[in-house]
Amino acid sequence: MDIDLYINTLGRQARAASRAMATASSAQKNAALRHIAENIRQQAEALKAANQQDLAQAQKNGLEPALLDRLTLSDQAIATMAEGLEQIAALPDPIGEITQLRRRPSGIQVGQMRVPLGVIGIIYEARPNVTVDAAGLCIKSGNATILRGGSEALHCNQALALLVKQGLASAGLPDHAVQVIETTDRAAVGALITLTEFVDVIVPRGGKGLIERISREARVPVIKHLDGICHVYIDDKADLDKAIRIADNAKTHRYGTCNTMETLLVHRHIATQVLPPLAKIYQEKGVELRGCAATQGVLTGIKSAQEADWHTEYLAPILSIKIVHDLDAAITHINHYSSQHTDAIVTEDYTRALRFLREVDSASVMVNASTRFADGFEYGLGAEIGISTDKIHARGPVGLEGLTSMKYVVLGNGEIRQ
Repeated sequence: MDIDLYINTLGRQARAASRAMATASSAQKNAALRHIAENIRQQAEALKAANQQDLAQAQKNGLEPALLDRLTLSDQAIATMAEGLEQIAALPDPIGEITQLRRRPSGIQVGQMRVPLGVIGIIYEARPNVTVDAAGLCIKSGNATILRGGSEALHCNQALALLVKQGLASAGLPDHAVQVIETTDRAAVGALITLTEFVDVIVPRGGKGLIERISREARVPVIKHLDGICHVYIDDKADLDKAIRIADNAKTHRYGTCNTMETLLVHRHIATQVLPPLAKIYQEKGVELRGCAATQGVLTGIKSAQEADWHTEYLAPILSIKIVHDLDAAITHINHYSSQHTDAIVTEDYTRALRFLREVDSASVMVNASTRFADGFEYGLGAEIGISTDKIHARGPVGLEGLTSMKYVVLGNGEIRQ
């Protein structure tokens, strides 16, 4: 296969489809999403059979258990995919919305209209559900998309791609609006991320190595985040019961997610009150604790935290703990070591909470809530294509609006500039 020619063809087809998607009605897009959901339910056994092919090959290749779990398409996972599409269909359509319309002294009215980005390339690893989530969000937001799933999920992704194409066609939309790359050749990724003529933005979802490569090599703009080094700071004005509950959940709800707390900061005045009960909870759940010298003075027998620990996204049952002098020290630590993903404060002091919200430079900043809420669904976006720690265009969980842009519209009645 000539990879460059193949990817160029997909891009050309996607660009043509994007023009039709940009003008598609909400009714058409919603009908396509519901048709795809119904197709997924009806073809559940065929999807599981394709998934079994992928699983057999993955096991033969020695894929790690955690990745095998992500790759597995259970009955519940299939039902969730279909339900997710129906939830996206039920969301308001952002396309065509005009906001901030205001009249100028000249008599013209100036506002902004929300429009699709165009063609979105999405690159992800061994999670077939992302194929459906990404397709659904791009369809609803009036975009065309080229999807490059992990090689481990090739058969399942191809089966899903067929169902998506059928759903689009049944709603009178171009089936090239969603295309799944059929080759596992890594050169296809390189070709896609440099296809500036036809692709408007790239969204990578996967491990740090994948995202670093795409960020380094892409010529197309990228929406991405590298690390999730998330912090919770427990202030001396915190409700300690809330603090313990939040710090427990932020770390132990799930270990392998980008919104899991990796560093706990505790005000020196309440360290002896909050750290021992938290340490008991963590140790019962098998979490390894690594602390600064002051923390080791409160919690005996824990490992010493090194400089590298403050920079590390563990994605594992490991937690770094630091006792800080005050709020200023906490904010300084976070802004130095944070990956600008999600950081939280636990405090009952309104002024300190506002300072934290203003001064912590992260995509999501929270007061008295677990970092695990940094998620498109939890934010009411319906679903998300990923998390962005960039500051241009989209920041935080990227839902439907993150897959759109704004253009200025002017409404006049014969006005001319004097």
